[in-house]
Formats: sequence, structure tokens, C-alpha cells
Amino acid sequence: MTIKLGVPSKGRLMEKTFDWFGARGIGLRRTGSEREYAGAVEGAEGVELVLLSAGEIPRELAAGRIHLGVTGSDLVRDKLADWSTQVAEVAPMGFGHADLIIAVPACWADVDTLDDLDAVAHAFRAAHGQRLRIATKYHRLVREFLTREGVADWQLVDSQGATEGTVKNLTAEVVADITSSGETLRANHLKILSDGLIHQSQATLFASRMADWKTDEAAARALLAQLGFAEAAEGGLGGLL
Repeated sequence: MTIKLGVPSKGRLMEKTFDWFGARGIGLRRTGSEREYAGAVEGAEGVELVLLSAGEIPRELAAGRIHLGVTGSDLVRDKLADWSTQVAEVAPMGFGHADLIIAVPACWADVDTLDDLDAVAHAFRAAHGQRLRIATKYHRLVREFLTREGVADWQLVDSQGATEGTVKNLTAEVVADITSSGETLRANHLKILSDGLIHQSQATLFASRMADWKTDEAAARALLAQLGFAEAAEGGLGGLL
């Protein structure tokens, strides 16, 4: 049996992940064509590379079908209810940084905080008979954040792409989305609320609490030690091993 390592299957996340493992003496590479999701591991015994989309990795970790996985901390927190009972955070990896934020139209000159947004949402419902629409694909994180912060009279509108354009297209009044530089938001005449930071995300190595780590405990401990997590290896990764 082998320890299964889930890694993003394409793009900069895949490249940066390969670089991160390579700097620690473990070579990861794709094999076959671009359409084949196959890969190889060099420099670590008993480890199998599983190429998945970043969005699939939280689900596979929670199901115990992979032992370790690299994905954004935002995706784990949004896709998994009670995520900390299903996965363990091994280490942030120092790349893939992005902030999940609340942004409103730049022309809303008097709206700068969540309290302001709450007031606008109340006025919007009184004027239009419906709740303020917030476009996002991060439903769990946004819902929990706004509820915790006491913002009322809103509804979430699902947006799986081009979220920043929903205000211009009149399908939402507010957006909650990931941003790294803010350039796309500004290009779409949106501004981030001063206290609208929901989560600071980055690529993170997670371990599944649901996987069968006894399949190859020695390989798991050796891999963690090689990656520089000797303490985690010796401590059994918080009881997983």
C-alpha cells in the first residue's frame, strides 16, 4: 500500500507545489500527455502522486481517499463543515496567497464598513422588497462571516466565475471573492470594505483524519521527516499515525 498525495493538476499551483517538494528533495512530475492526470514521485518511497483539481482535494481528504493534499486554505474551510475534524493542517506553504473579501461599488461613498453595509442592506430591503444580493462561490465562509458580524438583510447569489462583473451586469449589488492584488476589483469599480477581510488564504499541506494511515505508517513518517516535519512525524501527526 502507498501514501497518496493529492496535488493540483495544472497551473501555477501545480508548478509551485512541485517546486516546494523539489526543494525538499522530493521530485514530483506529470507523466504522459497534458490530458492524462498521471504523475510520478522520485526521492520518497511508498508515496503515490494523485493529480486533482484544487477544488476536489478537500473532498478527497474528507473522504479519506488521499492521505495528504495541497490546496487553498479557503477551499478547505468553505467546502468542509467542521473542517478541523476531517483534516489536519500540516503546514502553510508560502505561496498561492489571496484574500477573501467583501467588496461594494466604489460609488457607494458612505459605505466603508460592515456596519455601513448592514444599514444599506436594511434600506435596500425597505425600498425594493428584497434582500441585498451578494455574489460569491464561497457560501459557507461568507455566510458564517456575515452572521458573526451581525449583518442582516442579504442573500447569496452563486457565482462560479467572473464574480467581479456581477454588479455591472446587475445580477448582484455586492461581491465576496478572492483577490491578490485588487486590480480586477478596481477595474470593475469596486472597493473592499475596510473591515471586510473574511479569510487570508494560501496553499497549505493538509492531512486527512479520515484516511487509513496504517496502510504504510513507515512511509508516512519518513515523508513527513523528509519534508522537515520531524516533530510531526515523531508525534504521529497529532494522533493520525
